[in-house]
Amino acid sequence: MALDSKIPSGSIDKKWTNHKFDLQLVNPANKRRFSVIVVGTGLAGASAAASMAELGYNVKAFTIQDSPRRAHSIAAQGGINAAKNYPNDGDSVHRLFYDTVKGGDYRAREANVHRLAECSNLIIDHSVATGVPFAREYGGMLDNRSFGGAQVSRTFYARGQTGQQLLIGAYQSMMRQVGLGNVKLFERREMLDLVVIDGKARGIIARNLVTGELESHEADAVCLATGGYGNVFYLSTNAKDCNVTASWRAHKKGAYFANPCYTQIHPTCIPVSGDHQSKLTLMSESLRNDGRVWVPKKKGDTRPPTEIPEDERFYYLEEKYPSFGNLVPRDVASRNAKLVCDDGMGVGQSKKAVYLDFATSIERLGENAIADRYGNLFQMYQKITDENPYKTPMRIYPAIHYTMGGLWVDYDLMSTIPGCFVLGEANFSDHGANRLGASALMQGLADGYFVIPYTIGGYFAGTKLDKVSAGDAAFNEAKKESQARIDNLLGIKGKKTVTEFHRELGLLMWNNVGMARN
Repeated sequence: MALDSKIPSGSIDKKWTNHKFDLQLVNPANKRRFSVIVVGTGLAGASAAASMAELGYNVKAFTIQDSPRRAHSIAAQGGINAAKNYPNDGDSVHRLFYDTVKGGDYRAREANVHRLAECSNLIIDHSVATGVPFAREYGGMLDNRSFGGAQVSRTFYARGQTGQQLLIGAYQSMMRQVGLGNVKLFERREMLDLVVIDGKARGIIARNLVTGELESHEADAVCLATGGYGNVFYLSTNAKDCNVTASWRAHKKGAYFANPCYTQIHPTCIPVSGDHQSKLTLMSESLRNDGRVWVPKKKGDTRPPTEIPEDERFYYLEEKYPSFGNLVPRDVASRNAKLVCDDGMGVGQSKKAVYLDFATSIERLGENAIADRYGNLFQMYQKITDENPYKTPMRIYPAIHYTMGGLWVDYDLMSTIPGCFVLGEANFSDHGANRLGASALMQGLADGYFVIPYTIGGYFAGTKLDKVSAGDAAFNEAKKESQARIDNLLGIKGKKTVTEFHRELGLLMWNNVGMARN
């Protein structure tokens, strides 16, 4: 197959505008004739389902969780980027585009990233309109803070709950459409297969995780918004039930992979405490705005951090990277934390931790100001560790956060299977978030709110789609194959638990892939 990215001609800042105008349209009355399946209800899935239902399409939305509000999008605490340039510090759409392409190690498709930067300001306006409680300055204007890897302040935030609040905004929009009957919501469902008829995606096979029943669902197009699968590393910030099955089954039906495991390593995670853990708890990267990262200069130093004088502390990020200091890109911060710990300067009982110290900021700004910015994060840290971060430095260590990448898509977000669209982190196109925080949230909401409503209409208007039914032979065959795979796995009758294999795989991934970039 010859890959055709369908990137529009012309200058990069005009591609999306011209492409939207050139796309064929479906008139409002005809939209009711088309049905769309959306798999996943995180930021990308919930916003896509809400937007397409609002336009008049008939939408079926599937979530593997018991509620769409439990999607992994809630784990993104620190903020979301946009090029509004409120601080007047030199930001622009072009600079956000440049930083994101560079931050993604030049593996992103530039045309898609420029579109992302263009949509960033719309995302903020739309999110405010749906009730997302972004932080505001004293005069009422939306506030910004800095994030690692950028030299402008462009990150909008809702304390340490930004992902959760954005998800609630998208969730409310989708549930409004559920109430109106335009979206049918299927909870506790796992997609087991993609059904392809005459070369086009026409539905899915899903398993009811409560009853075990296999279900057939037909549609005119399928949107996969199932996120990344960082939990392959076992201990990550992910919940254990991310659905990579969807991407894999689509691949087996002809969807190509591209950068399938582009791993985000987060530098500010609460360190591992033992084998009892099934996931790790993230401390927002925004903490590095006011926290200073250090370790004792003396190897094996066991003194409490408050008893180690200033001249015996190694502020390694500030010394190595004076231009960025503690706000270096995530992968740089992560690798350097691992290096000092491997060199014997780690702290805490495990010695696999470094200090994130707020003493200087509390002295400069006051404890109340720090509490206003990070109060819920400090509270969460104290509940987990029984240590007061206002009085003693936090202990942090890098952890796998998520993966971006998986299925190849063209400029319209369509995979190599016509009618199978891939949104958000499940696709490969906009990889700025590997090093720069607050970018993945952009991609999910840009794809769901502002891209797929246009491009799926262009697909419907330009494609002949015959009527299909969930009782057709293709669905029956796909259901039979899915059941055979389940029976085969259960028939192994192994002696080890899934967790044992998962932990072993995670160690292999961390030790042999880990923070390498090769």
